[in-house]
Amino acid sequence: MTSLVLALIAGAVVGLALGGLGGGGSVIAVPALIYLLGFGPAAATTAGLLIVIATSLTGLLAHARDGLVRWRTGGLFAAAGIVPAALAGAVSVRLPSGVLTAAFAVLAVVAGVRMLRAAGTPRAAGLPDAVPVRRAAGAGAGLGAVTGLLGVGGGFLAVPALVTVLALPMRAAVGTSLLVIIVNSTAALAVRLATPTPLDWALIAPFAATAVLGAWDGKRLAAKVSTDSLQRVFGAVLLAVAVFMLVDSVL
Repeated sequence: MTSLVLALIAGAVVGLALGGLGGGGSVIAVPALIYLLGFGPAAATTAGLLIVIATSLTGLLAHARDGLVRWRTGGLFAAAGIVPAALAGAVSVRLPSGVLTAAFAVLAVVAGVRMLRAAGTPRAAGLPDAVPVRRAAGAGAGLGAVTGLLGVGGGFLAVPALVTVLALPMRAAVGTSLLVIIVNSTAALAVRLATPTPLDWALIAPFAATAVLGAWDGKRLAAKVSTDSLQRVFGAVLLAVAVFMLVDSVL
C-alpha cells in the first residue's frame, strides 16, 4: 500500500474522531505519521498540529451552525492554555525522539482509558449559571502544556474537563473543545515553526484533506450513533496504539 493511500485512510480516521468526539484524532494522527508514513517524532508532532487545526476548524463551523459552541467558556479555557502551549512547544523540539515517543505512548494510554471509562457515564444535562474562572484557567493551562509538548489538540482531555469541571452538556462540550483545540494548537505551532523542521507536504496535504472531509462525516455519525459506542471504539484503538508505541520505545 502506497504512502499516499495510507495518508488518505489515516486522515479519514482522524477526521471521524475529531468530528464525532471532539478529540482523539490527534492522538491517532501522530502515530500514523510516524509508523505508517515514516515521519520522525518532531516532524510528526508539528505536522499533527497542522492537520488538527485544519480539521478542527471544519468541525467547529459545523457545531457552531447547530449552536453547540459555548464561546465564552471555550474562550476562557483556551486563553489559559496559550502561554503553556507555546512554552511546551519550544521545549518539545529539543527533546530526544525516544522521550517524545514514550511520552506520547503514555498519553495514548490515558486517552484510551478515559474514553473507555467515560462510555456509559451520565452526562451533565444543564448549562452552568456562571463560568468558574479559576477552574477553567487551571484545566486550560494544563491542556495547553500537553498540546505544546506532544503536538496533540487535547480534545480527549478538554471534553471531559468541559463536562465535569464546567458542567457543559456532552454535545456542547464536543463543539466547544474544538475551539480550545484550535487556539492551543495554533500557539504551539507558531513556536515550532520558528525551529525549522523538514515536512513532507506531499503527504501532509492529502492527510489533512481527508481529515477535513472526515470531520464532516464524524459530525453526522455522532448524530446517528451513540457517543458511548464511538468512545469505546476509539478508546480501544488508542490503547492498541499505546501498547505498540511503548514496545517500540523500549526495544
